[in-house]
Amino acid sequence: MTPEFWLNRWERGEIGWHQTEINVHLQAYWPQLDLAPDTQVFVPLCGKSLDMLWLVSRGHRVLGVEISEPAIRSFFQDHELHPQMSDKPPFRRYVVDELEILVGDYFQLTACDLAEVGAVFDRASLIALPPGMRPRYSDQFKAIVPTTATCFLITLDYDQEEMSGPPFAVTDEEVSRLFSDRYRIESLASFDIIDDAPRFRQRGLTALREQVWQLQPREDR
Repeated sequence: MTPEFWLNRWERGEIGWHQTEINVHLQAYWPQLDLAPDTQVFVPLCGKSLDMLWLVSRGHRVLGVEISEPAIRSFFQDHELHPQMSDKPPFRRYVVDELEILVGDYFQLTACDLAEVGAVFDRASLIALPPGMRPRYSDQFKAIVPTTATCFLITLDYDQEEMSGPPFAVTDEEVSRLFSDRYRIESLASFDIIDDAPRFRQRGLTALREQVWQLQPREDR
């Protein structure tokens, strides 16, 4: 799954992953992380997520990264925001108040780019990637995210014989396999959401589970 795949999806408006409301699990469970208000939160593959604005409203500084520049322009236009823009290859930087978005490839980020990050919010990144890419994603994640940062992760799980992604199914076992070397993994909540997801029923699913995780840095590392 190449960057061109996602760029084409944005160009064609095929963005079924985009939520038109703030994520309910973010609102319900984020306070349990007990973060200082000015903590910088990293949002990988952020698209034009409204969740970034909610995090800013909580006092956080937000750093997003997104491959599609039209998506980011649309985000700022939708909310009548006027960011300052600058180029620092390999990224183009958009900044307004406490929100900064880097336009470019997640896999080109470095630890220096994320040096001030204290938390991560991943609702649509891990599940956007096919199984073969997820180890690379998690290796990059652990290379660039500060070791002290906690992560709030949302995954989906379903029978992949009934539907092919994206979004892709990510099992509990895979979350552990990808991240347990760095994090203590805690399930905050699990929901059967198939009755609230008619478009997934239309694609053939008979069951769909949404899982909310907190990944807390291990103290024994």
